[in-house]
This record gives sequence, C-alpha cells and structure tokens, in this order.
Amino acid sequence: MLTVPTRLRLRERVMYAAIASIAASLLILQGGCNSRDATPGTASASSVEATKVTYFKYPDNPAFDLVYLADKLGYFDGTSTRPKYVGKVSAPQIIPLVGTGEIDFGTRMVPLVISAIASGADIKVVSAGGETLPDAPHMKYFSRKDSGITQPKDFEGKTVAFNSFGACAEFVTKKYLSQHGVDVSKVNWLVVPDNQSQQALVTKNVDIAIIHPPFSGAAEHDPQLHKLWSDWDEDHGLGGMAPYSVNGGFARAHPQAVRDFVTAIAKAGNWVNAHPDEARKLTAERLGIDVDVVERYAYVKDLVVTTPPIQYYIDILEQAGKIPKGKVKVEDVYTNEFNPYAQPPARANASTNAGKSAMNAPAEAAS
Repeated sequence: MLTVPTRLRLRERVMYAAIASIAASLLILQGGCNSRDATPGTASASSVEATKVTYFKYPDNPAFDLVYLADKLGYFDGTSTRPKYVGKVSAPQIIPLVGTGEIDFGTRMVPLVISAIASGADIKVVSAGGETLPDAPHMKYFSRKDSGITQPKDFEGKTVAFNSFGACAEFVTKKYLSQHGVDVSKVNWLVVPDNQSQQALVTKNVDIAIIHPPFSGAAEHDPQLHKLWSDWDEDHGLGGMAPYSVNGGFARAHPQAVRDFVTAIAKAGNWVNAHPDEARKLTAERLGIDVDVVERYAYVKDLVVTTPPIQYYIDILEQAGKIPKGKVKVEDVYTNEFNPYAQPPARANASTNAGKSAMNAPAEAAS
C-alpha cells in the first residue's frame, strides 16, 4: 500500500506528463498553422502588409484620359495601386498642384513641367502621352466662315481663345506665327476652356479658337466654323505630347505605385492605338457627347519618353526668355526608370541627374 507522500509524488508525475503532452500538441498545431499561412491564397501578417493598397490622388476632369481608361479596363487590378479621384482641377492648376503634392500625378504639356522645374518644383515626367498624327492632331485652329480669317497674318489684331498660358497652345502657336511674319504682340490672347471655345467663337466673343480633343471634333462639324489647320501642320507633332508627371515626394515614398501607374496607363495607351473606334465610344460615354464628333486619339507606343519633344520646349522657353539658358537640362525633366517597356538605351538616355533629379532628391524634401 502506497503512503500519502508516495501517492502525491505519483500524481505530480502524471500531471507533468499531461502538461508536456498538451504543450507538444500545441507546438505541432502552431507549426501546421504557420505552414498554412505561408501558402498562396492565405494572408499572413507580412503578406497583408505587402498588399496594402496605395491610393494616388488624381483629378477627375471632363476629358479623355488614360488614367480613367486604365481604371475602367481593369489595368490596376492585380496591383497594390489605385486612383483616388479628388474632383475637378482647372487645367492651369494641375502642374502646380503636382509640384506641391496636392495631387500625385497629372498630365499637362511639357513646357509647364519645365517651367515648374526651373522654379524649383519637385516634379518629373514619368511617361509619354499623346502622339500627334495627321489624323489625330493634338489641337486644331478654327475661325468663323464669314470672318475672312484664313492665314497666319490674319491673326494680327484678332482675339484668339486658347486654354492656358505657358502650354502648347501659346508656345507652338507663337512660334508658328512668328515663322510666318506675324507680330504676335499684336494678337489678343484670351484664356477660354476648351469646352467653351466653340461657343465663344460662334457668338463672336473671339475671332479664332484653338481647341483640343475631344471638343475640337464638335467644332469641326459646326457649319458656321472653318478649320484653319492643326498642330501637325505647324511642327509635325513635335510639340503635341502631353506627358504624365509625378510629384517627387510621392515617387520616393511609393516607387512601386509609380511603376504600377506607368504600366497601367501604357497598357491603356496601347489599347487605344489598337482599338481607336472603341476608345472613341468610351470617350463619348464618359463625356456624354455624340460619338460622331469624337476624334481619334493616338498615344506614343508604350508611353516611352524620348528626348526631342523635351528639348523642343527647352529651346522655346530659353528663346522666349521664360527660363535662363542652361538652367534646365533634358535629364532634369524626365525619366523612363518606372516604365517596364523602356529598353535599356531609353532608360540610359533618361538617367537622372544626381544633383537635380526629383527622384534622387533627399527624402526630407518630401516632408
């Protein structure tokens, strides 16, 4: 017969063995759970962090835009990047707001970006945009049929409607007029939004209107108006690319989001080039206009940026005295480093200047 102390010691051994068995079972279970968490289709803590969505702020303007199209076509699906539309932003404010980070991306003409960089803005072009072709120009020029305005010299003493100072409509037009002996100081330049220029011309509030798609299509179909020429006739499209730019602070903080953005809109641009009629229908649906007046859009293949359209505007701005000569170089303006379709030579041509590049600036500049 066991004594009381012996029975107590035996009971303790049984209890310890049971505890050890339970602990071993828990370890086995934990190991099994960990291995399941690591398999595809499950969300471990690290994978949840890796798939955290980055939202970029973008204006929601009445225009045909590759960001809206990429979103509609699902090209942001499968990425951790999504647009966050922040409402309408007037065209002249887009680049300044990208420079300050109020919006993260914007598409406007090259001279606006160059001028912003010259002023110290933290901004850089990361993809090309529209391509001007004879049947897909960037902008068109109109007068009334009864105005007698038919040639460049007729611009003197007239009021010309255009969408903003500092962009293509101003600089390309002034360059072209000057080449044809026009004194541009005798032209009255009036800022009128593209979607109001046709009406301003018809009602004789202006004498000439420079209009961009999609609104130039309706003007061309207006029997009261006469198409003078397009920017293709002026410079064969060299000044017609409207690239996409990013805020430098956003790019440094979210480089993968910039890669996702450029990849998505490049796919959308290639889709437009391959499906021009479908793209016109989507434009009509978005803007609530007749598809018959929506013109064809064309985009630079893969949205890879090249040097000539950038140098073209650097030269114009220097000649016009808008920026000091040599202050802004091509490599300060753009990079293809975020574009997966850019071949190594293209990326090399766009290598950033360590001292001036918005992408390579100290991280503190983003704060």
